[in-house]
Amino acid sequence: MALIEARALTKVYRLGRVDVAALRGVDIDVARGEYVAIMGPSGSGKSTLMHILGCLDTPSGGAYRLDGEEIGGLRGRALARVRNRKVGFVFQTFNLMPRMTVEENVALPLQYRGGLRRRARLKRARALLERFGLGERIGHRPDELSGGERQRVAVARALIGEPAILLVDEPTGNLDSEAGAQVLRAFREVHAAGNTIVLVTHDPDVGAEAARTIRLADGRVAA
Repeated sequence: MALIEARALTKVYRLGRVDVAALRGVDIDVARGEYVAIMGPSGSGKSTLMHILGCLDTPSGGAYRLDGEEIGGLRGRALARVRNRKVGFVFQTFNLMPRMTVEENVALPLQYRGGLRRRARLKRARALLERFGLGERIGHRPDELSGGERQRVAVARALIGEPAILLVDEPTGNLDSEAGAQVLRAFREVHAAGNTIVLVTHDPDVGAEAARTIRLADGRVAA
């Protein structure tokens, strides 16, 4: 069974009196353990598709199953539950909490989920930070880290809940070439460990990291 099954996905936004179609019948499958890049120019529907796949938004039409669960009809808390337990996010802007330490940032998704004491959450966070070469940064705050270090913290935070899928949005967009290379190397290690990654990018060099590419144009799968 595919981890992601999307059939005839559409998304229409109402802007004033005008309907704008961001997705126009998208069909995609992603197998468990795949590393897939979604590429396309600005306005092609990449971000809209990622938001739907990550349960941040719902489609206007079509069907979407994630890890065997029908997602398209879920709303509110039910959608948030799936998002919290099955999806890990890595964003271009890191989205770290500035007043928390690195360790606390990584542990935060487990706090939202509940069921683990603080000591256990922080222990798991430390193990992931050490895995990504950040063991000496545990007590630092995000503004004390380089861009590459902050993105690796974001990767650790995305993985701490052992999600079914890791969704990555332009992960090197705010990084210099050396820091970007470190982050991409981290994704290779994550994928080699068996994790499923869907990477959204417009950069062909970043997209080349994936084993398979889905190209969007005008809200449709072009290739």
